Amino acid sequence: MNYKKSYQPKKGYTKISEIGKCSLKMLEFGIIELDGGEKLDFETEDREVAFIMLEGHCNVIFGDVKWERVGNRTTVFENRKAESFYMPRDQKLTIEACDHIKIAVCGTPVEEKTEPQLLKEDHVVLKVLGEQPYQRETSFIIDQNSNAKVLTIGEAYVTPGNWAGFPPHKHDEDNMPKECIAEEIYYFLFNPSQGFAVQCLYTSDGEIDEAYRVKQDELVEFPKGYHTTVSIPGYETYFLWLMAGEYQGFNRSNDPEHEWILEQK
Repeated sequence: MNYKKSYQPKKGYTKISEIGKCSLKMLEFGIIELDGGEKLDFETEDREVAFIMLEGHCNVIFGDVKWERVGNRTTVFENRKAESFYMPRDQKLTIEACDHIKIAVCGTPVEEKTEPQLLKEDHVVLKVLGEQPYQRETSFIIDQNSNAKVLTIGEAYVTPGNWAGFPPHKHDEDNMPKECIAEEIYYFLFNPSQGFAVQCLYTSDGEIDEAYRVKQDELVEFPKGYHTTVSIPGYETYFLWLMAGEYQGFNRSNDPEHEWILEQK
């Protein structure tokens, strides 16, 4: 199975990873792109959905509520604390573009209906994870401190030539509090845009053993297995990471063959 997918930019809402049509059972991903003045009606149905503002500004209208000019950057490399908004299941809304917008749409089926939430820049937590040469700056946008019940979402910035998520790690076994079962997607962008990264995905039994060259507007699905990423020299790598599973959190285990790296300071 090919776990890599590509997005071809176009107007409206494009579903890229869709439950029942991809390797994932709990997680969906798509992109909304509109030009200034254009509108899009959206309904969450049985999913909770987080909308991460990648580019531009929009108004969000639902019921008698209107959030104005949501968004705080023209590219993901301009501001590492993305504005976003969260919508519970069974919610109708309208998105009005103030200028050109690009929005990541992240969803997962849920039973419980919560409340809509606007998440401004000051909600986002930034952390530096790892050591050189496997260091990245990671933001936490949607987690247990939001109204979301299942989704966990953030962004990662990897400097040229660095690895991210090393040692390779996974979250496909119920071994709490160390590890939880959660699917994940990485969606990639680059600066400059012609860059690429290498995304590894493998299982210890060899059932999955893949290394993808991922380019602008491509993603990789992780239904299970260890994964790690390397950014090529000369290009800054960005990836949006989104998770959904039996536990809402960042609980994972490292590949024991490479965990010794963590002891080398």
